[in-house]
Amino acid sequence: MGKFIGKLQRRIHSRLFVDTNPKPGASVFVAGTGRSGTTWVADIVNFRNDHRVLFEPFFPQKVGLVRHFRYRQYLRPDNDDPVYVEPARAILTGRIRNPWIDRENRKLWASRRLIKDIRANLLLRWMHTRFPGLGMILIFRHPCAVANSKLKLRWSTHLSEFLEQPELIEDFLSPVQAAMAAARTEFEKHVFLWCVENYVPLRQFRRGELHLAFYEPFCQHPRSETERLFSFLGRQVDEKVLSHLKNPSTMVRAGSAILSGGSLTDSWRKDISNDQIKRCTEILRLFGLDKVYGEDSLPDIEEAYAMMPPP
Repeated sequence: MGKFIGKLQRRIHSRLFVDTNPKPGASVFVAGTGRSGTTWVADIVNFRNDHRVLFEPFFPQKVGLVRHFRYRQYLRPDNDDPVYVEPARAILTGRIRNPWIDRENRKLWASRRLIKDIRANLLLRWMHTRFPGLGMILIFRHPCAVANSKLKLRWSTHLSEFLEQPELIEDFLSPVQAAMAAARTEFEKHVFLWCVENYVPLRQFRRGELHLAFYEPFCQHPRSETERLFSFLGRQVDEKVLSHLKNPSTMVRAGSAILSGGSLTDSWRKDISNDQIKRCTEILRLFGLDKVYGEDSLPDIEEAYAMMPPP
């Protein structure tokens, strides 16, 4: 009976809700490549359940409103084509209702939205330009850890999506186009995908325009990383969110990492060979991202910010 009631409550919350604030500035957008910790960080932001949650709204195969978008669509910031602007407006202002998008929502009466998406990294600057005031968080995790997780789940790379977008190649990928096309192993392709999805927004945004969050420091130093995140959002950290960070019942993978002393920052090493680590570093170097992540498990956060254009 308890499971039935819980399921019924989830269904009600995901369908019978009121979204009261149509301003894009009422939305926080959590983005990152898949398997990088986006769900964890979204849960941290929404630890009080005070946001309406929109789950993966730019997934063309699940959301009819964006079925004409590419699987990983790139748009130049000055693109004002209504065929893209209006669907994005419906999402960012909360007008959209969709079983896929609303599946994780647990807020009946919402004046704020939390949007989480793993396929929208190349849209972030475009959204920032078209919809001022939208809060943005970009999540990073070591590319070897991400590639390892995707390989275990047999996720496709969709690397051809990047090479089939002329504007993306012209703006960012021309110097690495041949190397990307020459990638043969699935591991290499996943690392290239990680690079593109993180390199493009790093080169488009200035420091302070979006927040860079990192999986490994969240595992090892949850308090300081949460304080850094909430400072960007203009919110205060209290003990409730810190307790939420350590609650394995709500965030099993992330909670286990913290409770075990941050061991998940290195867990991928048992599956990834030294040759693969070296190859990963070679690919990262093509983008200048080897200064952010390398053979070490931990990132250099300041080097990531250094890649961003000056204010």
